[in-house]
Amino acid sequence: MNPLILKFNLNWAALRTALCRILVSAIFVSMLNVNPANAAETPTLKKWTVDGVVREALIFAPAPGKTPAPVIFAFHGHGGSMRFAARKYNFQSLWPEALVVYMQGLDTPGRLTDPKGTRTGWQAGAGDQQDRDLKFFDAVLATLKSEYHVDTKRIYATGHSNGGSFTYLLWAKRGETFAAVAPSSAVDSRDFSLLKPKPVFHVAGENDPLVKFSWQQRMINALRSLNQCGAGATFSGDKRCTIYSSKIGAPVVTFIHPGGHEFPEDARKLIVKFFKQHALP
Repeated sequence: MNPLILKFNLNWAALRTALCRILVSAIFVSMLNVNPANAAETPTLKKWTVDGVVREALIFAPAPGKTPAPVIFAFHGHGGSMRFAARKYNFQSLWPEALVVYMQGLDTPGRLTDPKGTRTGWQAGAGDQQDRDLKFFDAVLATLKSEYHVDTKRIYATGHSNGGSFTYLLWAKRGETFAAVAPSSAVDSRDFSLLKPKPVFHVAGENDPLVKFSWQQRMINALRSLNQCGAGATFSGDKRCTIYSSKIGAPVVTFIHPGGHEFPEDARKLIVKFFKQHALP
């Protein structure tokens, strides 16, 4: 064979192999880019200035698509952080199609601990701390609506301890925003009169040394009355979880565990399942 022809054939074979490798790589990268689960693995850190104070939040967003995304706001407890909450709750893995937001609290006096306010937390009630955290929430929600494709009929809030109390406060003061809420180890004694019926999932520990179980039980009973609930039945096959059906479409679900002041890891999937069942009209 002519040496020139042989050289051409060899070069063409090498070029063809290289092109095939590039094409396979491009397809693989494209698959990663359209997979919402992968898109939500890395959060975006965003900042806002509210009343002259810089506030932060981590946002896990799915890949952009035609379908609007539900939103979960998840709040850390007193002394916690947005990064710890992102690891602890990990809702972005359980519901990768959702926008999941972890906001960062500021140093706040605790109602049960930390009276000097040396650790991070959330305002205790309406008007507390000049409503700084309600204003922060409003700013974050406005950004989500302007920068992401948000399903405004499927916005949810959850939080543990002080974060659970703030969830109740959001229900009281921004209730029209949420399709359902899921507080943990928390009560709302100050703003309960402002609550309007809404689906709620409440997590409580029978041996909670801080937010006594008896306090939470009274809160649950008040919620059942508010939401016009009847008898209870097991929710999702979990004996710790009871659903009280509602005449007005606002069921109360309780997750009662034998532990203390803690957020059980296995409550997360049930909360996501509960959220998925509810949307605003």
